[in-house]
Amino acid sequence: MKKWMLTAVILFFALGTSLSWSQGALFPNEIAGSSSIILSSDSFLPVEDVYQVAVNVEDDYLVFNWSIQPKYYLYRDRFKFNAVDATTQLSPPLFETGKRKYDEFFEEELEVYYLQTSVRVPFQSDQKQIDIQIESQGCADAGLCYPPYKQWLTIDTISRAVTISDTPSATAEAAMQGRSPGQEVKELSLFWILGFALIGGMILNLMPCVFPVLSIKALSFTMSHQTQREKQAHGLAYTLGVTSTFVAIAIVMLSLRAAGEAIGWGFQLQSPIFVVGLIYLFFIMGLAFSGYFEIGTSLMSLGQGSTSTNSLPSSFMTGVLATTVASPCTAPFMGPALGFAISQPTYIALLVFAFLGLGMALPFIALTWIPGLSSKMPKPGAWMDAFKQFLAFPLYITAVWLIWVVGRQTSIDVAAIVILGVILLGMTIWLTKLRQSTGKKITDITFTNVFAAVCLISALAAPIMSISKDAEPPRWETYTPQRLTELRQSGAPVFINLTADWCITCLANERVAFTDKFYKSLRDNQITYLKGDWTNNDPKITKLLNEFQRSGVPLYLLYPENQGQPEVLPQILLESTVIDALNRAKTEFNVFYLQLA
Repeated sequence: MKKWMLTAVILFFALGTSLSWSQGALFPNEIAGSSSIILSSDSFLPVEDVYQVAVNVEDDYLVFNWSIQPKYYLYRDRFKFNAVDATTQLSPPLFETGKRKYDEFFEEELEVYYLQTSVRVPFQSDQKQIDIQIESQGCADAGLCYPPYKQWLTIDTISRAVTISDTPSATAEAAMQGRSPGQEVKELSLFWILGFALIGGMILNLMPCVFPVLSIKALSFTMSHQTQREKQAHGLAYTLGVTSTFVAIAIVMLSLRAAGEAIGWGFQLQSPIFVVGLIYLFFIMGLAFSGYFEIGTSLMSLGQGSTSTNSLPSSFMTGVLATTVASPCTAPFMGPALGFAISQPTYIALLVFAFLGLGMALPFIALTWIPGLSSKMPKPGAWMDAFKQFLAFPLYITAVWLIWVVGRQTSIDVAAIVILGVILLGMTIWLTKLRQSTGKKITDITFTNVFAAVCLISALAAPIMSISKDAEPPRWETYTPQRLTELRQSGAPVFINLTADWCITCLANERVAFTDKFYKSLRDNQITYLKGDWTNNDPKITKLLNEFQRSGVPLYLLYPENQGQPEVLPQILLESTVIDALNRAKTEFNVFYLQLA
């Protein structure tokens, strides 16, 4: 009983993490995922005051004229124009030529617009009224990047009158729900959509995420002597666990969409923290399937001594588990049903999601309610242990794939921290087994227990801290000879750090010397920080190394104010060493100027 309660806590904690994230605590793909950086400051104007658009209808063109406040700009590739109704056709927009700018947020050269720009969008429509959603995104030179800014246009094609709003009109809302006012949906009937949902849910059982869970649960019946009524009860408990979890996630998603969030099914996977939770879960399940520890036997109801009374909650939790681990595999097989569900009234949408869960649980329902099927299950034997161990490998592969996903969502640094977390989690389990073998209790204050607790806390905290740090805005610019020349010609002081991921000395220096005091000194002295990554061969960095007779990294260069000669800092840095050098970059020039005067 205690084991399945612990499992329930773990699973609901994972779901709770996704829910708390979805409420705005963490939205990496809505903000950081688009590589935008959001900084709050009273000195910046509201987005609606910075970017103002006027719209005219000229023949078969919609003409958008943006006025932009000084020292702010708009990205060309962030403009989006979408017609709400299917009868209105928008052709690719026609842009003016903008300014090429190296953007520190995206770390590449992009085309941007300052002060004003005009965009012409060809359109065709037979409607008297058309609704257009426009989206733009811009930043400030001073260091702020706004999230994508959405506006809604209602255009009277006869009078050419245009209404601009931050919310869609009633007509647009109806169109987005898949119907025109007073017109029913004709594309797909509810009956066919529920059929698609049922089939899509059934296919999920073949995915490497779900198949091991279902297989072990199904084989558990060959190891028990339950009556047909007891098996049916287990089937219903499993089905309830699957469908209730599907519906619970759907309620959260629909609630957030109603609040204006642009999310869809699988939104929880857009949170790196939730994905890390899945990685840990798959890893733990893999170890259990490999026979390393026995939590899996309780979770999957493999214990021969289980009774109907104490294993029904386990069947329910197996359904919750199956749905949770199925989340990375859902989208490809439920597209039509999901697309229909999110555009329908809430009660219809929840019905569709319930059928998705029912489809996923259907094989197990058939197994428990049709006596002939359970009798055809293979007889127990030594092969079951081997089969269970084999099923661990799809779980390990899924965990590896999710680590790659985290790396794509964040950075390679975060992916490495997650791998370290997996190792620490494995060490925690090993220490727990070691403690059990010696007869020590978890409450005993021993080195093993303390070390296990430290490993567990580190495994949980390290990914969260690394993800939070990764979401912070970069404090440096990428080194290029062009950028260095530009800064030197303006007389600005520059600090250059040439480093590489495989350089242990470089990484140690950054941890020891590049502290908050270091970055404060950069700001106080108005010094630009350029970072050159030599992890892979870069001829530009190699050339700079050769200029200073260096064959490798690290190399730290400090160019003083007013085009002075650069200072080469030691290869092993201390905080005081680099801060003193930064202060000299300004003070030495000032002293020199006073002497000349």
